[in-house]
Amino acid sequence: MEAERREAARLEAQRQETARQEAARAAAQQEAQRQEAARLEVERREAERRRAAQEETEKREARLRRLDASSTRKPPGAKRQRTPLARARRCPVGEHRASGQAVGTRRPNVELVRYAEAWARKIQFNTPVDTVREIAKRPHTHPMVTVAVRSDGSVESVTFVASSGVAEVDEAIRRIVHGHANYPAFPPELAREFDVIEIRRTWQFDVAVRLY
Repeated sequence: MEAERREAARLEAQRQETARQEAARAAAQQEAQRQEAARLEVERREAERRRAAQEETEKREARLRRLDASSTRKPPGAKRQRTPLARARRCPVGEHRASGQAVGTRRPNVELVRYAEAWARKIQFNTPVDTVREIAKRPHTHPMVTVAVRSDGSVESVTFVASSGVAEVDEAIRRIVHGHANYPAFPPELAREFDVIEIRRTWQFDVAVRLY
């Protein structure tokens, strides 16, 4: 009888160990499936964001082309007016420097807007997801940032019009801006008019960087 009890106990312990191992394998499989589903969801959202950003860019460029086509030519010798988008500050005569501001206006400089949009896309599409997640974890307000880009694509300055309220987040934005430099050099038409372009955007972090 004692031998039978020991054998029964051994078999029960073996059964319990087998059940424990199977439960552990099932839990590991479920966790792997959960992580894979989370990864696929992030990729799906990123793809949707990229598609929406591309569609919005195309719509903006189409509107700009319509605006540009509808602009009337000024008579020869007429004084050129500068809009808020392409406002220039020229140094004393003999120095060929100017600065442009990429902000909204009714009649924008098409090349200036295109450059600013391409600059924003480079940041939005190339900032690592892990970096975005770390920043998104920190409660903060959406900062407004002005980045001054020189004609050769280098960064002249990063200025916070409105801070995020968190020093680490502001510093992370500076690192992102400088980390993606150099940016594309200005197209010839812009380079003839501007040495520096100031691009102002509001930054938002969730599954990716969003610049508005």
